[in-house]
Parts: sequence; C-alpha cells; structure tokens
Amino acid sequence: MGVDRRKFLKIAGVSALGAAAAPAKEALALEWLDKQLEGFTIPEFLLHLFHKPAGSQPAEALTATRWAMVVNVRMLDEEIAEACMEACHKIHNVPHIENPKREIKWIWHDEYEHVFPGQENEYIDENLQKLPFLVLCNHCYNPPCCRVCPTKATFKRKSDGIVMMDMHRCIGCRFCMAACPYGSRSFNWVDPRKYIKEKEQNPEYPTRTKGVVEKCQFCAERLAQGKLPACVEAAQEICKRKGKEPALVFGDLDDPDSEVRQVLRSHYSIRRKPELGTQPNVYYVV
Repeated sequence: MGVDRRKFLKIAGVSALGAAAAPAKEALALEWLDKQLEGFTIPEFLLHLFHKPAGSQPAEALTATRWAMVVNVRMLDEEIAEACMEACHKIHNVPHIENPKREIKWIWHDEYEHVFPGQENEYIDENLQKLPFLVLCNHCYNPPCCRVCPTKATFKRKSDGIVMMDMHRCIGCRFCMAACPYGSRSFNWVDPRKYIKEKEQNPEYPTRTKGVVEKCQFCAERLAQGKLPACVEAAQEICKRKGKEPALVFGDLDDPDSEVRQVLRSHYSIRRKPELGTQPNVYYVV
C-alpha cells in the first residue's frame, strides 16, 4: 500500500515526538510538522529530525582533547581528602556500605605503599608516607578495561579521552574490573538504592541497580554544564580558605598553556604503575 510523502513524514514525525497517545498533542504536532516539511525530501527530513551532530556540546561546556588531573599530595590533608570524597559521592548517589566486601567507591584515599606498589623506598620522606593519597579512575590513554568489555558499556570518549561507564549497557561480567590494574571500579553486589537516604539523594543523577559496575567519570555531566569536577571544586574551596596551592588541578593535557601543564612543568610528578603502558591521566605531585 502506497503512502504519500506528507502522510509518511507526519507518521514518522509524530512517532518521534511521542504524540500518538495524546490527540490534543498530536494535532499540535501535526501543525508543527506541516511548517517543517516544506522543502524536505523524506531522507533529508529524517536526517534533520533525528541527526545530532557528532561531538556537539552546550555553549557553556568545558572542553578539551585530553582531560587530566594533577593531585598535589603535599597540599592534601584529611579535611581536603574527606571533602573531595563527600562531594563526589553525594552528587553521584554513591551508597555508603560499611561492609568492605560490598562497598562502592568512586574516589578514596590510601597510603603511599598501596597506591604505588613497586616504588617503595625505605628512605622516603616519612611525612610523605603519612599523607592521604587520593585514588580514582585514572582515565588511561590506553585503557585495558575498554578492550575487554563485551558490550562496550565502558568506552573511551574520542572527543576528550574520558573513560566512561554506561551502567544501562553493563551486564555485570566484571571483565573490566579484572582488566583494571588500579582497582578503580566497584560492583554492586546488592541494591545500592537501599543505602541512599531519600532526603540525601541527588535527583539530577541516576541511581544504579544491583549487578552493574560503576566508577568515576571525571564528572562528565558537570563538564557539560561548564563546571569543574566535584572533587576539584571542593578541594579548591578549602585550599583557598587555608591559603594553600590547589591540591587538585584539572585541565587539558594537550594544551601547553593549561594549568595542568604548568603544574607538571614546575613540579616533579609520578603516575601509578607506569610500567604497564596504560598511560594514566592522573598525576601525583610528590
């Protein structure tokens, strides 16, 4: 049965707009479509209706070609570390589960010997050994987690190098956890929503379900709004109040004039397990 051009476009357009279930909305949608159809062929209209240019970003978005973070450990203290963790976990609805076998962590702190195994030095500064080392996903330039994921639930964004995690596509196989040499991913063994108080839940960020993996995503949703990652913002506020240099610096590693590059030029830094060739994009000034 033949369908003329205008009828086909109306059916396609109304379906896309979800107006078929509401007659009043359908009438308004058809009126709108009549104005949009002029001058379009069927393929051109469908492309116009459904296509979103690759890499399109809101005008206020922060952009880079390779996001990186510098953690100045000598500027860190317990207050700053705790504030970073609280800010991150609160915004992203990360549950607080006391059982260490079930806990979910996006960012946490640990001791030098655990963060940098293989770089032990019996003569290392004792003060450095006592400092809290913030740990998170390294957003590696060469991420092994992405290669092993069978559903591409974890993937590296071509636009800026952030290693993302699509919890809706995750099937819970945990291959990514086995491949990550930094222990930067957590698996939801139980329903995490039971551990988030309703009054503390952030309605702007989706909660997860049992059976999926999750991790830090460099606050990709905040970058799209023109905001720095939550941990960086929290650390900067406290450092400014205390008159310290920034403990966390975030920026474009490919930009020679970025603050990240300036810090790396003027301070000695190390990365976690560099011998593995993953090329972490998180640097530690020691």
